[in-house]
Amino acid sequence: MKKHYLPILFFLAIMPIFFIGMDRDKSVLPSPLIGEKIPQFSLPSLINSELQIDSSELLNNTFLFNVWATWCVGCLEEHDFLMKLSESNEIPIVGLNWRDNHNDALAWLRDYGNPYTIIAEDVSGRVAIDWGVYGAPESFLVNSNGIIIHKHLGPLDDDIWERDFSRAIINDAN
Repeated sequence: MKKHYLPILFFLAIMPIFFIGMDRDKSVLPSPLIGEKIPQFSLPSLINSELQIDSSELLNNTFLFNVWATWCVGCLEEHDFLMKLSESNEIPIVGLNWRDNHNDALAWLRDYGNPYTIIAEDVSGRVAIDWGVYGAPESFLVNSNGIIIHKHLGPLDDDIWERDFSRAIINDAN
């Protein structure tokens, strides 16, 4: 008869965990890569598949690493912001086209504009896994030493950029 109380006790014991989880900011997911070097990779360029983009080529400059795909609704939502950021020349934007159709990705860039300095094509999704990507869009701020200093899950906009990314760039410079 006492065994009937075990599920109730278990449920009561785990309820605080659920309430804590419900109260957190869903766009902030801890990343074990913050403070670590970027994962090494070599992928074909989306624009010119004869060229390989190697992660070692990305070092020595602070850049934004943006994971996107044409099937991603949030990617279209943030695209105008990325275009504006690109036009400001504030920071180079490196794109990772993730598990996408090659021709669809090229058409997207033709239709909406290309904010990226370079775009690697990750058809298998393996490189995104190495970066700890949960879903698109995701953006990583990488400093000139190749260290990931900030990660954001979801579409970027002016407020997020100023609040999180600009502050991280300034803090990293100090």
